[in-house]
Amino acid sequence: MTRRRPAIGLTAAGLLLVVLTAAAAPKTPGPQPGDADAMNLDDRIGDLELTRDADADAWTVTHNGHPLTADQYLDLIAQRQAVRDAGGPLFTLFNITSWVGVLWVALGLGGQVLFTGRMLLQWLASEKEKRSVVPPLFWYLSLAGATMLLVYFVWRKDIVGVLGQSTGWFIYARNVALIRKHPPEVATTTGDAAAEGA
Repeated sequence: MTRRRPAIGLTAAGLLLVVLTAAAAPKTPGPQPGDADAMNLDDRIGDLELTRDADADAWTVTHNGHPLTADQYLDLIAQRQAVRDAGGPLFTLFNITSWVGVLWVALGLGGQVLFTGRMLLQWLASEKEKRSVVPPLFWYLSLAGATMLLVYFVWRKDIVGVLGQSTGWFIYARNVALIRKHPPEVATTTGDAAAEGA
């Protein structure tokens, strides 16, 4: 009796649900004046709202629904820059402003390593067979790498990366489901076939 494996569709749907939930999660309350750690300067300019009170001749910056005066906002930028400078060239290289950002970048780099590994795997398998082949592990690496990169691009708020990974993600998930439903047959070598015929 063969044991049934869990359906990849459920696993894929679960991963997609996690990504979409993280992307749609409500924003945390905005920073309080002087709270540099609460200010996420990785946010795109679209997350900020700038208004001017002509009567008071003053600007207000609204970040995640919390208004700050222009001076308070500039103070937070200066504090965050000091945190970034303290992180050294690593923070500058990865364009991050906290040590948590290092973990996110590690996730993205890990996904990219899997993507590169899948191509090397396919190339080596093809060279071994002297014809173009796609081993099953290629699709597993593709799905894992795409999932990691998709989560990373959602964190980065990079719509180009999200669109690029999400379209391929469904293709990879479908191929993994097909492999699990119909496992590839193990090819016998010419010597093994000749021995069986004897």
